[in-house]
Amino acid sequence: VTHGTVLRPQIISEAQHEPGFCTFYEECGINPDVTGSLITPTIPCLNYSTARLLDKIHYLKLKSVCPMLDQGEGKTFACCSLGQLISLEKSLSLSKAVLIRCPSCAENFAHLHCVTTCSSNQSLVVNVTRTIKVNTTGLEKDAVTAYQAYISTTFADAAFRSCRNVRVPVTGGFAIATMCGLYAATLCTPQRWYDFQGDSSNGLAPLDIDFRLIPPGAPVPSGIVPYNGKVPGCNETSSTGNEPCSCQDCKEMCPFIPPPTSPPQPFKIGHIDGLLAVCLSIFCSLLLFFVCFLLLRTSDHYFKSRNKVKDKNGNDLSQELMEPKDVTCTDRNSLATQEFLGSLFQKWGTLMATHPLKTLLASAVVVVVFAVGLMYIELTTDPVELWSAPDSRARQEKDFHDEYFEPFFRTNQLILTAPGYPGHFYDSLLFGMYNFSGIITKDLILQLLELQTRIQAIEFWSDDLNRTVTLKDICFAPLNPKNPSLSDCAVNSLPQYFQNSVENLNAKVNMTKLGVTKEVDWRDHFIYCINSPLSFKDMTDLGLSCMSEYGGPVFPFLAVGGYENEDYTMAEALILTFSLNNYPRDSVKFKLVEKWEQMFLDIVAEYQKNPATNFTFAYMAERSLEDEINRTTAEDIPIFMISYAVIFVYIAVALGEYSSFKRILVDSKILVGLGGILVVGCSVLASMGFYAWIGISSSLVILQVVPFLVLAVGADNIFIFVLEYQRDKRRPGETREEHIGRVLGRVAPSMLLCSLSESICFFLGALSSMPAVKSFALYAALAVVMDFLLQMTAFVAVLSLDAQRQDRNRCDLALCVTVSTPRPSKPSQGFLLPFMKRYYAPVLLKPVTRIIVVLFLFMFCASIFLMFHVTVGLDQELALPTDSYMLEYFKYLNMYFEVGVPTYFITTRGFNFSTTEGMDAVCSSVGCDPFSLTQKIQYATEYPDKSFLAIPASSWVDDFIDWLNPGSRCCRLYTSGLDIGEFCPASEPYNKCMINCVRATINVTLRPTVDQFNKYLPIFLDNVPDLECPKGGLGAYDKAVVRDTNGEIIASRFMAYHTPLKNSQEYTEALRAARQLAANITRSMREVNGTASDFEVFPYTLLPSNRVTYLFYEQYLTIVPEGLFNIAVCLVPTFVVCCILLGMDVRSGLLNLLTIVMITVDTVGVMTLWGIDYNAVSLINLVTAVGISVEFVSHLTRSFALSTCPTHVERAKEATANMGSAVFAGVAMTNLPGIVVLAFAKAQLIQIFFFRLNLVITLLGLVHGLVFLPVLLSFFGPGLNTAVLLEQQKAVTTAQEAESDKTHVYTNMSFEDSEMGRPPAGNQSAKAAR
Repeated sequence: VTHGTVLRPQIISEAQHEPGFCTFYEECGINPDVTGSLITPTIPCLNYSTARLLDKIHYLKLKSVCPMLDQGEGKTFACCSLGQLISLEKSLSLSKAVLIRCPSCAENFAHLHCVTTCSSNQSLVVNVTRTIKVNTTGLEKDAVTAYQAYISTTFADAAFRSCRNVRVPVTGGFAIATMCGLYAATLCTPQRWYDFQGDSSNGLAPLDIDFRLIPPGAPVPSGIVPYNGKVPGCNETSSTGNEPCSCQDCKEMCPFIPPPTSPPQPFKIGHIDGLLAVCLSIFCSLLLFFVCFLLLRTSDHYFKSRNKVKDKNGNDLSQELMEPKDVTCTDRNSLATQEFLGSLFQKWGTLMATHPLKTLLASAVVVVVFAVGLMYIELTTDPVELWSAPDSRARQEKDFHDEYFEPFFRTNQLILTAPGYPGHFYDSLLFGMYNFSGIITKDLILQLLELQTRIQAIEFWSDDLNRTVTLKDICFAPLNPKNPSLSDCAVNSLPQYFQNSVENLNAKVNMTKLGVTKEVDWRDHFIYCINSPLSFKDMTDLGLSCMSEYGGPVFPFLAVGGYENEDYTMAEALILTFSLNNYPRDSVKFKLVEKWEQMFLDIVAEYQKNPATNFTFAYMAERSLEDEINRTTAEDIPIFMISYAVIFVYIAVALGEYSSFKRILVDSKILVGLGGILVVGCSVLASMGFYAWIGISSSLVILQVVPFLVLAVGADNIFIFVLEYQRDKRRPGETREEHIGRVLGRVAPSMLLCSLSESICFFLGALSSMPAVKSFALYAALAVVMDFLLQMTAFVAVLSLDAQRQDRNRCDLALCVTVSTPRPSKPSQGFLLPFMKRYYAPVLLKPVTRIIVVLFLFMFCASIFLMFHVTVGLDQELALPTDSYMLEYFKYLNMYFEVGVPTYFITTRGFNFSTTEGMDAVCSSVGCDPFSLTQKIQYATEYPDKSFLAIPASSWVDDFIDWLNPGSRCCRLYTSGLDIGEFCPASEPYNKCMINCVRATINVTLRPTVDQFNKYLPIFLDNVPDLECPKGGLGAYDKAVVRDTNGEIIASRFMAYHTPLKNSQEYTEALRAARQLAANITRSMREVNGTASDFEVFPYTLLPSNRVTYLFYEQYLTIVPEGLFNIAVCLVPTFVVCCILLGMDVRSGLLNLLTIVMITVDTVGVMTLWGIDYNAVSLINLVTAVGISVEFVSHLTRSFALSTCPTHVERAKEATANMGSAVFAGVAMTNLPGIVVLAFAKAQLIQIFFFRLNLVITLLGLVHGLVFLPVLLSFFGPGLNTAVLLEQQKAVTTAQEAESDKTHVYTNMSFEDSEMGRPPAGNQSAKAAR
């Protein structure tokens, strides 16, 4: 075929417009005006003639292609030849592949083209506007290259409405977005829709068609009758009897779906925050109770003082000595318990002190036996193993996914900005005025392409493969996974709109539109592609494709970021993403991937430092997060070492007596301090070794927290023991070993009380379902037990050896050196004890200052209020050091990414997809269940603020059904050649493959049979999508369906997208919403016949830059009740053990418990104020807080309970002075220096959860233990222990009878008596006890 000269100006048809006449007929070759067309641009011959009566073959083809024109066999006239019908069928098959899921839409789309091509009244609708002369078979003919088509707006609007909501399952977007050019789906109108169809520059139209949409009654050229045929709506049956479209493609078909219930309104009482009002009410009630208590107590004291009988010297004659009958059962039990424990520990301590070397050797052997297990220790760093229980739902879901699906590809990404770079306006010939931001400029895009090319060129030698490795060896190549080339690698970036070609970016051409000629360039192509990313050819004369070099579409939200309302030209960032395959860690290719990623990081870091770089950007590789965490762990190890060193120095210095400067080296306790530190270290090592023996893994949290915890417990006990030994005077005739034993018998019950409470607390904490919390609790519990046992053995031996050294005036460390200055005869009181006795305790317990209890009650109530506002979660940024480049990446990610992470709805074994009922329960096209799997996900996307889903799920079932549809031309069989009967790809000519895989159905929704389903599904999954068949499953679905050897589908997944999720709270709520949706889908799919009862649909997703999935956030769904349970079970032993070891002293146990609860609640309140989130790490610290609080509280409570001073206030003073000083020196001052050092750590996790939180715990424990508790005991503490008092009185009487006034015994002294040297106030105590 040859063509003649194009006649200019345009040739206007002189033919008349009459019913039954054609304007053109038959084909006249290829349109020479159309270049770069994606189809053969065949044009018709101008031929004004009557419509032809169709013969049988011609009629059947018309009935197949244009059923709306069928008037019955022998009665149907048309204006198109058989060849024209075949060309029309081929052209319509491209649109049908996308629109066939909604039959009425596909029919309405074809309707207009059938009318303009084949209608028997063609001349009434068509007006030819341009022709050319062509020479075909020796005859010169006029070929039509442009015409006008007059259509009623009624028809056009109805057809447009039937198609505007049809979806493309693989992307979740609208099909019309690919058919409206630059306007996409949002701005598409009927006129713009038809304008695109008639524009030959789009690569799909063979000639120019000017669609004139004529409103009813509007004037038209003479003889023209705007076409206004019947248009079935998307909610109506098509002319061929097909069912109405589905809800996903037709809003009119959607059933009423009530909106999701709104979250409950905040609790309010009137206009006041309800919780605040409740907390204020609690505080007022407590305050009222306290005031009433003070008034009653004051009046009671007043009346008692009036009834006292005194002699002339002022002595109280109404007081009597304590009698045995006055001793209560509780007091007798308490005394028996103390005497038993005291006697036991005294004998034990004497024995250990007598044989120190043997004791140390035996202790060392035990520790070594336990510690040998460290050879088998496993350090768990995988977040999955740390925070998700093996039997948790998320863990089971992960295991299922990993068993059946390949690992997610690895992401390596840059987000680039150009702050201050000038933007510009661009007046486009096609698109009008557009504003381009500074980052969307050609020179920056070229620079990005240069960087991208440099990265793509990375290569290195592999000894394992014995060859050079390049990107193609490890890249994710979705459309050619078996033998990819470098161009097949999935790289998403803006230059991909130009196929990574500098030539395409620099391309310019003059173009005429509506009589205006202007230059079009890369900007026109970019504007077109961001609105129609699935286009294979733009509408400009550049004729460029929008598809990437690797063959897939580049969605604008993956190429640019930081825009509003899809205004992509005003984006503030460019996004460059390299996707690599993921491999098991023991695979050779895993090493190659990590090597490539390291080189990627090196290139990007070097590029960032280049002063000529115009970009400001953030970046990450898949390995980055793990690398940075490992780096900060290594860098912060010295910080922990310094912290422990500071604690050791403090202990060594603080334990010394320092009676004179000359004896400073003798009185120091460096070796004792070192021994105490070694005891703590050995207890931790023994604990870790034991659990390593039995196969319980450790973690970094254990290594960082447990030593601090045991150090707090151990140091407190060491200080109590050593200080008591220093303050106590050796009795006449008493050996050094007996002295140590007697002191141990006095303090060991208190040490036992705390250690037993803490160990039981932690053992019960092991009931937690979180592996990290469980293992921490086990390690901590055993470490506390071992610490106590070693203190009762090894440390007693160390103190015995040190006492020998000190008695011999030998210097600490330099044992061979002695000093001549004798040891003072009076026991050392140190600094703290006198200060506490003379100043602190008297001031604290004055009537005025005791009102401070009100402040603590207010703080407690305020903390209850704040506790309900603590943020739950842990953002992964906190795991990074403050100087990490990943922090900038996460910042950019939250600022510029406009789409969330993908989430997969995964189906398990037990559902039959191959049946019609099974397909209908999943799909969302015509004939599908309105409450199918994909349809329910679509409903959820209508409420993104509640469902956190932004883009509906892609559905392989829908695309498979469309792929099988005869109208799509995707699935055909060879009818000639060697492969007759085999699958024929859409790229093959029509005459080679004239049989469809599935026959067309009439009045029945197309569904394959079970055999057809099983036969063609593997072919679909391996079919490469292209222009002729965009429904091919390779790349999109080939890894989404898993079948067993029998062909049964045992796992499949449907991918949707979340809204952008910024923090762990949003991820947690997204998980909650996704699970609710999946549970709803599961219930409905189980109702399908043949579905297994254990069939399930569950959501599964991942985070950017690591492998952590929903299972990381599952813990936050239950961490609040989990935390309450753990803390509650830890609090129980603090009450029970205290009661038992104090002889069933319930009041002491309750006051002990109340104070620890207040410390814990106040800690959570301060967490809210200081921005410390509540998470698993916080929970571990809160469990630790309970243990440390026991140290602050229990020693003092026991000291008060066993004191025999006459009044509550005096007993509180004595307990505060004697035991408070040891607690302050042993717990507070041991922890604080080490904690302060942690403030200099680089890791934010350590700064927040180890420095801040431990500082809060220690300070709150200190003020509650040394301020609140003494005051509380002075008001509500237990009464005087009558059994202890009776024994004391007997001892005094015996001493008086023996005239042994100089014997060192405990006397019934009040606090003031003790200070002023007054005699025992036995009578006063007796009366007070009554």
